[in-house]
Amino acid sequence: MPAGKDAVSGDPLVSFNFAIEVAGVVSGFFTECAGLGSESEVVVHKVMGPGGQEIVRKVPGRLKWGDVTLKRGITANMDFWDWRKMVEDGNVTSARKDGSIIMYDQEGTEVARWNFEKGWPSKISGPSVKSDSNEIGIEELTIVHEYIARVT
Repeated sequence: MPAGKDAVSGDPLVSFNFAIEVAGVVSGFFTECAGLGSESEVVVHKVMGPGGQEIVRKVPGRLKWGDVTLKRGITANMDFWDWRKMVEDGNVTSARKDGSIIMYDQEGTEVARWNFEKGWPSKISGPSVKSDSNEIGIEELTIVHEYIARVT
């Protein structure tokens, strides 16, 4: 285990408040976030061992990163829609931005950060609306990227 706080003495982090920074500017706060991580494809390699026994080895293959999906109550802010419009207009090169997903504790202190590189919005969707509903409208943003790492 790497040096630092161990799992026994520190409290687990409560995941209830996330923000996203794109190009160094806080762009929005979210209440739900998924897809923070990486995965290696598993390559199964079968070889013959001593005495003709088949040995199955599993080795890491290609590395891939999950899409980051963020959800929040819809606001008047159009930053994410404008960012997505860059992609819709074919300006993907300019839309690729480095950014961070930041998790805050109950006191508003940053407790975790994931940095992503060359991210761009692959999907944005507004709320489902009903005239007799009393619910907050939820906006969803999906960001694809080429790398992500937890840095704190």
